[in-house]
Formats: sequence, structure tokens, C-alpha cells
Amino acid sequence: MAKLTKNHKTALAKFEKDKSYSLTEAVELVKEISYTKFDASVDLNIRLGVDPRKANQMVRGSVTLPHGTGKDIRVLVLCTPDKEDEAKAAGADYVGLDEYVQKIKDGWTDIDVVITMPSVMPKVGALGRILGPRGLMPNPKTGTVTMEVGKAVTASKAGKIDFKVDKYGIIHSSVAKLSFDNDKIMDNANELINTVVKMKPSSAKGTYVKSIYLSSTMSPGIMIDHKSVGA
Repeated sequence: MAKLTKNHKTALAKFEKDKSYSLTEAVELVKEISYTKFDASVDLNIRLGVDPRKANQMVRGSVTLPHGTGKDIRVLVLCTPDKEDEAKAAGADYVGLDEYVQKIKDGWTDIDVVITMPSVMPKVGALGRILGPRGLMPNPKTGTVTMEVGKAVTASKAGKIDFKVDKYGIIHSSVAKLSFDNDKIMDNANELINTVVKMKPSSAKGTYVKSIYLSSTMSPGIMIDHKSVGA
């Protein structure tokens, strides 16, 4: 087992690992136990009672956080020339097609969101092995494969995040920065939790939301009481 740092031990002493806290308490505790010198991300881990290997139990989607993520989102739009002006006007950081497809094939992934159009998906599909593991692959279900590229760019810049369960049935997502007011962190966290709860697959049996943990970059996770968030 990895050796605990002094800060980690101090953090663990401030709360009970096996106790569940209300979201209000969890946000206060996360701020108290975070020792990073930078403005850390606040993350949610939601463990679901689903089997992601079954197509009808794959929980994935997107949500626009009411207060944004606090991050400067770098957006790449892979589109045909007639859509370039629309993407640039909406604030896309990078716009083009073949040159960026080649750049990504050469290993460039210095971006947070990739948006594309149905007509160029065959070219983008070839990048699946690079973009997929990094969570960057465009998908119609999350609104990143669309003819309305400008609208998709605006949404991404405004705090739209994509999420999906990993192979263990867990959704990991950053919902705020530690510098946010407590109320804003809670609003963002509630927005993601409520969205995930509404997406329960009809084929999922038993308990849907098994656990919810709130943490910040490098801090221990604090268990949230389901009832405090209506899950």
C-alpha cells in the first residue's frame, strides 16, 4: 500500500471515512482537507449498479453546469470549410480538418473537447484509438457530432461536460474549482447527480446509485449521504 503523506494523514483525521455526510457538509470538509498550492478541481465519483458491458446499461450523456467548471476549455472543431466561420465566431480555439487529423495522428491531444460533423466522421473515426482513451471522441449522444457546430462550441465553453460510466460502473467528473463558493459547488454537483439519476436504464436491476464521493485533486474522498441529494 502506498505510504500516506503527512497532509493526507492530517486530512483523514478531520472526518470519518465510513460515515456519509450531507452535500453541504462534504463541500465544507473538502475545502478543509485540501492542501494543494493550486486551485484544485472538485470531483464527483458516482458508482452505479449497472453493467457497462451491456449496451442497454451504458450511462452516458452531457450536462451544462450552472456555474461552469472554472476551467478554460480548449475546443477543437473538425469541420468542412463552410462551417469554419461559424465555429470561430462561437469561440473555438482550433478549427480545421485534415491538418488537425494529421496532428492528432502524430500525437497532439492538447485539447479538452472535440466537436465535429456527421459528414466528416469517417475521417474522425480513424482517430478513435487516440481520442477514445482520453475521453475526447465526439459522439452524437453528447452533442459533439452535429451540424450546429457553433451552438456546440458555445455550450462547451459555457460549462457543458460529458460523462459516461467506466468499465467498473463509475462516473468520474470534475464539477467545480475549490475557489468556488460552497453554494456554487453544491449547485454544480446537484446538477450532475440529478442528471445521472434521471438516466437510470430500465434494464438496471437493484440499487441504481450505490455510492457518491466528493473529493478534490489529491484529497481523500468523502462519502455523500444519498438522501441529501435525492439519489
